[in-house]
Amino acid sequence: MGSDEQHRRPDGVSDVSVEALGKLSEALETVERARGRLYDLHQLIGHADLMLDEAVDLFRDGGHAKLAERIETELVGRNVIAGRWTFQLVEEFDDGYYALFKELDRTARDELIGGRRHVFEAEMKERRRTHGRPGHEAAP
Repeated sequence: MGSDEQHRRPDGVSDVSVEALGKLSEALETVERARGRLYDLHQLIGHADLMLDEAVDLFRDGGHAKLAERIETELVGRNVIAGRWTFQLVEEFDDGYYALFKELDRTARDELIGGRRHVFEAEMKERRRTHGRPGHEAAP
């Protein structure tokens, strides 16, 4: 097989095990994407909250003190869910679900394939590439 040693399946590891690890890795990649969106939420809500300061000032300048006061006291700095700002959501996600997911992914790889990463994908690359063609090399 043309893949490098760090992506090669260790002896005795079954196709099903490699496929399971590939699926676990794919699931983790999806969680990584979701985590990015959680950070997007965190930054977007934070930015919106800071923009409210300017909106409040403009409402006051426009003679709408009652509306400005309501926005300032009811919305500025408000929790996005009970008792939490978005940084707390990010921290709880990172320390809980995400940390466990990463731990179990590493544990599965360590136990089954000596910690190697992307063995499933490396084998797919080897099956799909055209040997001897430019741009289809096994390694750089």
